[in-house]
Amino acid sequence: MHNNIDTLFDNLWQDYIAITPSAQKVHQLLGQGDDIINDHIALRTFNLEKVNLDKLAAHFLALGYEEKGQYDFEQKKLKAKHFEHPDDTKPKVFISELLLEQCSAELQAIVHKMVEQVPAGATSADNFLYSGTHWQVSSEDYQALLAESEYAAWMSAWGYRANHFTVSVNYLTRYNELTEVNAALKEAGFVLNTSGGEIKGGADVCLAQSSTMADKMPVKFSDKTVEIPSCFYEFAQRYKMADGNYYKGFVAASADKIFESTNAM
Repeated sequence: MHNNIDTLFDNLWQDYIAITPSAQKVHQLLGQGDDIINDHIALRTFNLEKVNLDKLAAHFLALGYEEKGQYDFEQKKLKAKHFEHPDDTKPKVFISELLLEQCSAELQAIVHKMVEQVPAGATSADNFLYSGTHWQVSSEDYQALLAESEYAAWMSAWGYRANHFTVSVNYLTRYNELTEVNAALKEAGFVLNTSGGEIKGGADVCLAQSSTMADKMPVKFSDKTVEIPSCFYEFAQRYKMADGNYYKGFVAASADKIFESTNAM
């Protein structure tokens, strides 16, 4: 397990930009100096004992993170939790897992075969959260998963790594509003996720979110290399609640649509 939060997030970031080249361009567009603060990252997994949500969460709990919220995504058959560090400047962490028992026998068989290939002890290794795939999977299996669950297909191709990082709009010096950030992104040629609207949520739920659509990158499947969606970049603006404090949680209805940023365009 990492003994340093910054080292862990730096490693996660390096792994993420390697398959999300647009993230660097977004940085150059929005940031000057060090005003790009990461609001949160998201990680995906399956609810199998060997690799479940708790196995991923253990890495953050060991660094002083605490569980703060639980979420259900019935349509996508997911359960999620979010974690926060007592130090507000550290990124929040959103971890979800696919509820396999709610999926088809075919999907379950493919995923079981994948997870069986994960070496014992891999989940507690320092680098597990940015270790990618631990399995071989064919492009046919990927397509079969994709037909039922984009989430499962993404996991089969990319494995354990940050599914997205998130720019905190609150800390940007050049922009005050998420609408301004979106306008700048579109002007620069980035494609935004419009599922559920370009901006999901808003001041009424104390959180507004938008995101780019994922980059397309080549993946080596067991039979051939295919270009598929990799990761995306999210943008979050948080608003004050009635008590004067900024909202730190997540809004399930908005997150549900953010998941679709890795859908093929």
